[in-house]
Amino acid sequence: MTLREQVENELDGLTEMELRYVADYVAHLKGQGGPIPESMADEMMLRALYAESTDEDRSLAEAGMSDYSDGLAHEDQQ
Repeated sequence: MTLREQVENELDGLTEMELRYVADYVAHLKGQGGPIPESMADEMMLRALYAESTDEDRSLAEAGMSDYSDGLAHEDQQ
């Protein structure tokens, strides 16, 4: 899959508001827009941080599941 196809696939799942952000960012990249609005830059940064913390939270939760499951099994045996 090409990079263009990957981007197109990602665009299919975006809301109208998210598509508006993407359109503004593309206009900025092409030099047709002004600087990225600070609110948009903040939103993009927060989204990246959220995605990063989500992945970390998921891995921590999955790591603890076997201990939790073992504890439940131990409680059931008592």
